[in-house]
This record gives sequence, structure tokens and C-alpha cells, in this order.
Amino acid sequence: MPISSATRRHALRTLSALLLPGSLRAAAASANDPSEAAADCIIPAKAGGGFDLSCALARDALQAVRPTRPPLGQRYLPGGIGAVAFDRIATGRLGGPGTLVAFSSGSLLNLAQGRFGPHPPSAVRWIATLGTDYGVIAVHRDSPYKRLQDLIAALRQEPSRIAFGAGGTVGSQDWVKAALLVRAAGRDHKAMRFVSFEGGGDALGALQGKHVDVFPGDAAEALQAITGGAAVRLLAVLSQTRLGGALTGVPTAREQGVDIVWPTVRGLYLSANVPEASVRAWTTAFQEASAAPGYAALREQHGLYPFALTGAALDEYVAAQIKTYRRLADELGLRRWPS
Repeated sequence: MPISSATRRHALRTLSALLLPGSLRAAAASANDPSEAAADCIIPAKAGGGFDLSCALARDALQAVRPTRPPLGQRYLPGGIGAVAFDRIATGRLGGPGTLVAFSSGSLLNLAQGRFGPHPPSAVRWIATLGTDYGVIAVHRDSPYKRLQDLIAALRQEPSRIAFGAGGTVGSQDWVKAALLVRAAGRDHKAMRFVSFEGGGDALGALQGKHVDVFPGDAAEALQAITGGAAVRLLAVLSQTRLGGALTGVPTAREQGVDIVWPTVRGLYLSANVPEASVRAWTTAFQEASAAPGYAALREQHGLYPFALTGAALDEYVAAQIKTYRRLADELGLRRWPS
């Protein structure tokens, strides 16, 4: 019985696929699933800060559920604590299905103020949150401020004598933490001194060198510095209740009479110009990663606490947070640029 030409073509395609080297077969399989292919995680700041932790966690979590994929690359793109990266993704100068970018609550705060250029939140696709960090108030180990109330008392006397140092400029989330602390001391936040750095790593280095007095940053990056031998003391964590692990002994600001809570959610976004199939692939990959049995331990290793969102729930969260941050910006008298 003669074999039809269609059957011969099918047989030849099947044989060709079987004869392909393993790497080429993997490349062909991953062509429609970027979560299986080589990809980069953009760290939109200098080394040593929270964005670093986000990309490291994303790399390790993906590897656990996609063990045959190449490890997620790490690339630094500092500038405006995320502004340069967001603008390049939004304008198409950077992007594609293989380019993820780390974001945090601070990114949403800047976006709410129009500090990321004339781009709406829909200029990118929000892929996943990996967990949440919490703000901390930290000083040098030799600082005269042993408790948060010591610092409050000093701010009450003369806020301009105390130099805060952290990532970002006026209006950034670390600046807001400092402003809220000064207001809690009953003084005008516009009188405070704030030294800007391109990321938490540089700010912690300045604290270590005693070039600034207070670091209103995040717990994970502060603990990373302490683990590395930095002479840093944590006066307070800005969470609703005490946290576990390495922060068990650190009191909350609320415990010390200062009602400031500041969670810092960490996650990833992607260009809005990628195919919908790529968005679904990455969303599925991180859903699987966060549900994997070892993810909780991995997240804790990177200093984060549970907070996993993807898809419509994440889009809704981003929209709600931006509204909240716009109200806060108005309350603090911060300029807002149209976006």
C-alpha cells in the first residue's frame, strides 16, 4: 500500500526532531515558553539592596520548578531607583519575553507620583509578587540611640541635626518612612536632613562609615548587611506585630509608641508588548514556584515574608496601592507629575 506524501512529511519531521541534539530540542521546546529559556532579571539599582534579593529569590525559585532551564541571569540597571528601567521597558528600548524587572512597593510609590515618566501602570505587565519585606529604623551599633524613643526625643529637639540616609530621593519610600518618623516626633518633616543613595547597599555603607545617622530602609537588606558583619543596630521594625526568625528580638515601632507600619512588597514585571502567551507562561511559572514545598524556606532565606499574588489579583493590588500612595503623597505635600 503506497504511503501518502503527508504521512512521509510527518514521519520526516518526527525523525528530524529525534535526531536533534538535546540542546536544540530544549530550545525548540522553550520557544513558546520563555520560563524554560534563557532570561534575565533586571536589578534597577546598584548592588546590595532589596532588588538584588528579589532577583536572587526569583532565580532560585524558578530553578526549583524548572530544573533544566538556564539559571536566571542578573543584570544591574541603576537610575532613579527603578525609573530608568521602567522607562526603557515602557518605551520598548528594553524588553522582550526574556526580560523580567524587579519592583517593590517603593516602585509603586514612585509610579504614583509620576516619577517613572509619563507612563501609566498598564505600561508593563505585573507578573508576580515573591513576598513582602518590612521597613526598619536602623542606626550604627555605636549610635547613642539605643531605643526608638531615644531617636524620637532627639528629633523632637532638633530634626535637622540628624542625617537620614537611604535609597531614593525626596518622595521615595525610604524618604517617606523618615518623614513619618519626624512627624511622629511632632516636628515638620520638611526640616529633616535626608541623604540620597542609589539603593540600600550604598546607604548601609554610609551608615557603616558613620556618614549618616539613621537608615530608614528595609529589614531584608539590613539583615543581609548585619550577616556580612556590618555594625548596625535595628531600633524598630515597621510591621503590625513582631516578626520571627532573625527579627524575633526587634520590637515594632507600634510597641514603642510610634504608629508606623510599612510593608515592602517585592515582585517582578514584564514588558506590556510581549505576547499574551509569554505573560501566561511566566505567571504559571511563578505560581508553581510559590506553591512548591521548598518555597517558604527559600523565601525566608532571602528575608521575605508570605505575600504571593499573580494575575488579576496582582493588577488589583497594584491599582489599589497606587491610589493609597497618591493620597499619602498629597498629605506629605509631595509634587505629583502626570502619568
